[in-house]
Amino acid sequence: MTSRKNIVLISNTASLDLGRKVAEKLQLPLTEMKTQTFADGEQHHAFPKDISGRDIILIGATHTDSSHQELLDLIAGCRYWNGRSINVVIPYLGYSTMERAKPESGEIPKGITRTRQIFRVRPNYVAFVDLHSEAVLHAHAGEIRTRHIWTEKKAIEKIKSTGIEDYVLVSPDYGFSKRVARLADQLGCPHTAADKDRYDKDKTIVGQISSVVQNKTAIICDDMIRTGGSMLQTVDRCYEAGAIKVIVMATHLVLSGNALQRFKEKGIDRIIGADTFPDMVDDNLLDTYSVAAPIAEELNSYMQIKN
Repeated sequence: MTSRKNIVLISNTASLDLGRKVAEKLQLPLTEMKTQTFADGEQHHAFPKDISGRDIILIGATHTDSSHQELLDLIAGCRYWNGRSINVVIPYLGYSTMERAKPESGEIPKGITRTRQIFRVRPNYVAFVDLHSEAVLHAHAGEIRTRHIWTEKKAIEKIKSTGIEDYVLVSPDYGFSKRVARLADQLGCPHTAADKDRYDKDKTIVGQISSVVQNKTAIICDDMIRTGGSMLQTVDRCYEAGAIKVIVMATHLVLSGNALQRFKEKGIDRIIGADTFPDMVDDNLLDTYSVAAPIAEELNSYMQIKN
């Protein structure tokens, strides 16, 4: 068991907001690093108090190269200053869709190689939230405990709280359909999946949708929305199949480039998602829910925190 008094909870810069929410759930203070940027761009970090012999919790998304490097520095710094245990939660793993390389392609599977970088600075425990692929969990030599935190309960709570009735869950491809089926089973609603073929790195063709969406609200569910290309095609297929309204939902709201504008132009008035990806906040289009509770529950279970 871990004494609450012995825990130091820290976040990288990108995940400060989520770190504060997790701290509140765990009834712990969030310890903010001392940071400074020098004229040449180098980043200075210092722990504001002694962490020797303490159990460290690090919350950090790795959605950019700088956030990934900052998390590596924090883990290595905890080792340098003799933290007793280093426990990492990564709400959003950058490059998570690049977990495989095609034969003879010369591609670097950065989902694996970057996760290995994290493992090689020797944390004791690393948890990931709603991974695109669980392959990254095994990108180490067995010396690190890894966990996959699913946030289905929070997604279900969010859907129920909207007051929407007579809806169908839709997966934009068969790869995600098993998870959508689990959600639908718990919500007691029908579900279906689109036919999707990928013909380039960021280019897909989405085929037809079952008529089960006819005269219903279609909620398109995925693990993440990046450019929104395949999801926007799925929106079209849902309307063609007779849906009266379409809502989109994903855990990780990356929404790169002009994705938000494209959804607005398509007539989408609600995008539901979690607060895993930094700086995505509620507005008249985005409707977010927090994953702080499942993260706190997992940490409590793993560390067996006591007063």
